[in-house]
Amino acid sequence: MTVTLPPLLFVDDEKNARVIFESMMATVCPDYEVVSVESAEEALRLINQRDFFLVITDARLGGMSGYDLIREIKLRKPELPVLMITAYDTSQLAVQAIKAGAIDYLPKPFDPERLQHAIRRCAEDYLKARELEALRAQVGQSVRLEQIIGECPAMQALRQLIQTVAPSHANVLILGESGTGKELIAGAIHTLSQRRHRPYVRINCAAIPETLLESELFGHEKGAFTGALRQKAGRVEEADGGTIFLDEIGDMSRPLQAKLLRFLEDGSFTRVGGNQELRVNVRLIAATNRDIVEAIRRGSFREDLFHRLNVVQLRPPPLRERGEDILLLARHFLAQYSLAMNKAIRDLTSAAAAKLRSHHWPGNVRELRNVIERGVILETTDQLQAHNLPDFALENRLRHQPSPPELGAGSLDERLAAFERDLLLRALENHHYQLEPTAAHLQISLATLRYRLQHHNISLDHVQDSAPAAAPPDA
Repeated sequence: MTVTLPPLLFVDDEKNARVIFESMMATVCPDYEVVSVESAEEALRLINQRDFFLVITDARLGGMSGYDLIREIKLRKPELPVLMITAYDTSQLAVQAIKAGAIDYLPKPFDPERLQHAIRRCAEDYLKARELEALRAQVGQSVRLEQIIGECPAMQALRQLIQTVAPSHANVLILGESGTGKELIAGAIHTLSQRRHRPYVRINCAAIPETLLESELFGHEKGAFTGALRQKAGRVEEADGGTIFLDEIGDMSRPLQAKLLRFLEDGSFTRVGGNQELRVNVRLIAATNRDIVEAIRRGSFREDLFHRLNVVQLRPPPLRERGEDILLLARHFLAQYSLAMNKAIRDLTSAAAAKLRSHHWPGNVRELRNVIERGVILETTDQLQAHNLPDFALENRLRHQPSPPELGAGSLDERLAAFERDLLLRALENHHYQLEPTAAHLQISLATLRYRLQHHNISLDHVQDSAPAAAPPDA
């Protein structure tokens, strides 16, 4: 990764001093470009137009002083280092320069070695900071569409929609339960977009206190609130030209929602405590696991903001609705963790596969990943055994309540069958896959239970029962 070093800015109202400095730089530091100006006012004009890695200014200038220049630079570009020089070498002036914000104080005539050291240190700091910014901007950009694993029809349709939507500049709203891969989807959209070489910035709205979220998003001016010791650019400025992903946007306060709505109109905003209107070009992807319609009805989420965000809506399905994707993902994580832990675990046993298939997965893909990681840690053979998986007793208490049959899709018979299958799975889980207590709980015979399990293609490989094969129902 190559980062180009911008010029050094030298400010001195004496022409002879500028000539001497440029000549010294050509000898001592020939690799650095120098731009010289005669006034602080001209320096500020250039700083607003282009980047510099260091400013070196005389203390006494015609017009605005070097001290005032430093203070103004710290307001506009607090990360830009300034080195003070003066013909008057006193400790009082040195202290004054440092208080104003200078990184160092050098007397005239220059000590070439000390000057060279200060310049090179600032150059190295600039390059390291830019490289770190570039690396941060690339976090999440490596998300490929192939990382969104799944072969069920809903996942195939989702990948196709991501490919269609990504090249546009439209806002995207991702709605889905926690653990369904919303952040992965957002990263894939950015990677496939025209903005993929620009920053990708992520903010979890639920992880930042409400009082700080506005400052984090839009930045703040010095003195805007207690602790605001300097100006801070917001994350939307960092994302300029790229993409910003707001996760858990349903947790954002209504006042901040209003400011975000204005930002979405034309990319304009003001920092906290500021009056200057700024503008950026950012694509916004938002996600939430909340019921957004219910939040609008309760008044906790603005309907106009929903419509502004909801240009394209993506809904990753919960894991319990993805059928054989459960085992596909389980084997993916199994290979991943086996390699990471240097274990030769080839596959799942049939009992382990059945146990995974029958669980309801309230935590979705995230829960499955953790379950497989736990199993790999405990496993000592070349196959992942069912007893090394959790019994899911605690997890089942977190299960999502099934939708009423009339809310499902399909015919009445199909809806009733889906409801019955879910009811059987819940009863089995609640009774630790023991058929006799499950049948007693459902108030049906053991033969009827076994028949219904086979009818719904629910595996009996890992249930605890010694009864004969299933017979036709007795009722």
